[in-house]
This record gives sequence, structure tokens and C-alpha cells, in this order.
Amino acid sequence: MKLLFRPFSIILALIAAKLAEKIFDGVWRLFDDSEAPEAAHREIPILKLVLALVIEGAIFRVVRGLVDHSARRGFYNLTGSWPGEEAPEQA
Repeated sequence: MKLLFRPFSIILALIAAKLAEKIFDGVWRLFDDSEAPEAAHREIPILKLVLALVIEGAIFRVVRGLVDHSARRGFYNLTGSWPGEEAPEQA
């Protein structure tokens, strides 16, 4: 069953990435009117780059996690099989 989930997961991951990008662009506009800095830009303040990367990473991780979990829940509702671990491992 997990093999059936993989293509579905990949497509949703691409959609989640686009959604996260749109959210990041909107959030970045709250900080600065100019385009968000990227590592490839030569003349940017390092603190501005760090701020952009932290915000972008946090947004991407939250959106990707929520989309992935929702996809797994939907897959479970359709098939009765959870595509992943039931709970985190105990330390």
C-alpha cells in the first residue's frame, strides 16, 4: 500500500512547495518592499539573507508537514492503511 501512496505524495509535495512559495512571498512583503534575497545575490546584507532563509524554511516546513499529514490521513480514510509510522519512536 505504501507504494501506492508514493506518487500521490510526490504530486502533493510539489503543490505544497508552490503554496509555501506564495505564502513566503506574501509574508516577506511585510518585512521589505523589495524581492527577498537569495544566496546567489552578490550584494545583500547577510542578516537580511538569514532572516529570509529562516522565514522561508519555517513556512516551507509547516506547509509541507500539514499537506503530507493530510494526504496520509486521506489515504488512510480511502484504504484503511496508514502509509507511515503509527507514532514517534520512544527514546
